[in-house]
Amino acid sequence: MHPQDQLDTLSGFRDRFCFPVHEGRETVYFCGNSLGLQPKTAEAYLSEELSAWRRYGVEGHFEGKRPWKSYHHFFKEKAARLVGALPGEVVVMNTLTTNLHLMMVSFYRPEGKRRKILMEAGAFPSDQYAVESQIRFHGHDYDDAVVEVAPRPGEHILRTEDILRAIDDHSDELALILFAGVNYYTGQFFDLETICRRGQQHGIPVGLDLAHAAGNLPLRLHDWGCDFAVWCTYKYLNSGPGGPGGVFIHQKHADNPDLPRFAGWWGHDEATRFQMRRGFRPMHGADGWQLSNAQIMAMAPHLASLEIFDEAGMDALRAKSLLLTGFLFDSLAELRRSKPRFTVITPADPSARGAQLSLLMDEGVGRPAFEGLLRAGIVVDWREPNVIRLAPAPLYNSFQDVARFVDVLGEFMP
Repeated sequence: MHPQDQLDTLSGFRDRFCFPVHEGRETVYFCGNSLGLQPKTAEAYLSEELSAWRRYGVEGHFEGKRPWKSYHHFFKEKAARLVGALPGEVVVMNTLTTNLHLMMVSFYRPEGKRRKILMEAGAFPSDQYAVESQIRFHGHDYDDAVVEVAPRPGEHILRTEDILRAIDDHSDELALILFAGVNYYTGQFFDLETICRRGQQHGIPVGLDLAHAAGNLPLRLHDWGCDFAVWCTYKYLNSGPGGPGGVFIHQKHADNPDLPRFAGWWGHDEATRFQMRRGFRPMHGADGWQLSNAQIMAMAPHLASLEIFDEAGMDALRAKSLLLTGFLFDSLAELRRSKPRFTVITPADPSARGAQLSLLMDEGVGRPAFEGLLRAGIVVDWREPNVIRLAPAPLYNSFQDVARFVDVLGEFMP
C-alpha cells in the first residue's frame, strides 16, 4: 500500500465496486472517463425491479419499494447536489445526445443574423453531429453557422481569453453557446462560470455538455446561470453501458410557456396525466421536458451509484482527486526526465483539469506502450492518432494504482 492511501478517508469506497480481473489479479482501472466500474449494489437494485415486475406486473407502476410511476423523483435531491442545482432543475431521462437535441429544440432558435452556434473546436463527435444536423434542420450551412474556438498554433488547450473574445466578436450573430465541461481529448476543464457570465452579458443562451464533468468535478449550474446542461451517467457516474442521461434546465425557464419544446406524455402535468386528454400542460421545471416513462432497468444501477456519490460528497471527492491526479502528474514529470517520448497535454494547473490526464505519445511509441499496459492488467484508453487517456477516479482508485501505472509505463517506453 502506498503511504498516501493510509491517509485516504475515502479509501473504503473502493470496496464498493467490482474490478475486472486480469490473470487472477484486479486490474488497475483508469478508464472511468469512458465507462465507470459497476457498484456492487447495482445488481441488488436491478434485482429489486425485476422482482417487482415479476410480483406486480403492471401494478409495479404504483406498488413496491420504488413505484415506477414516480421513479424519476428518486433522483431529484441527489442529482441536484451532484451538479449544484435546485431539485426542480434536474431530471434523469433518455440518453445524452437525445437530450442535447431536445434542449436545442428549445434553446437554439436562429433568427435573422443571430443563427450561429459557438463551440470548442474538436468537440466530441456526437456534439458535432448534433449541431450539424440541427443547423441543417433550420436551413443553414455548418461552415456559415458554427464558430469553432481552437487552441493557438502549437498549443493543445484553449485559453479562456480566446473563448471570451470569440463570444464578444460574434455576439450579435450567436444564437447559442454550446461548450463541453471537460474536453474529452485533452482533459481540459473549461472556466464554465466565466463562459456562462459572458453569454448572459450578451443575452446569448448557454448550454453545457457535462459528459466528462458530471461526477468528476464540483459544478454550480444554478449559480453559474447556464440555460441548460446535459450529461451521461455511464462514465464517472458508473450507471453501466447505455445508462440514462441527465438534464439541467435553469429555474428561470421553469414555467415559460413561450419556450418551444418537443412534448411527451411523461412531461405532462402529473395530476391530470392519466385523464388522457388532448392539450399538453408541462410539469414545472425540468420534468416538463420528459417524453416517456422512466427506463427502470437502466435507471436502477444509476440510483445505486448516485447513493454512493451522495454519501461521499463531491467536495471530498474533488479534494482526493486533486491529490491523486497531482501525484500522477508529478510522477509522469519525473518519468519524462529519463523517458521523454511523451507529453502531458492536459493543463498543468489543477483547477483547469479533473481526473483525466492525456498523454501525447511520440510516433511509434504510443500504441506499443498502450498494448503493453493492457497486457500488464492496466486499463487505459487509446484515442487516435496517438493519445493515451487515463483517469484515476477518486471513488475507487488509489495512489498505489498510480504508482503501478507509472512503473509499468516506464517499462514499455524506450
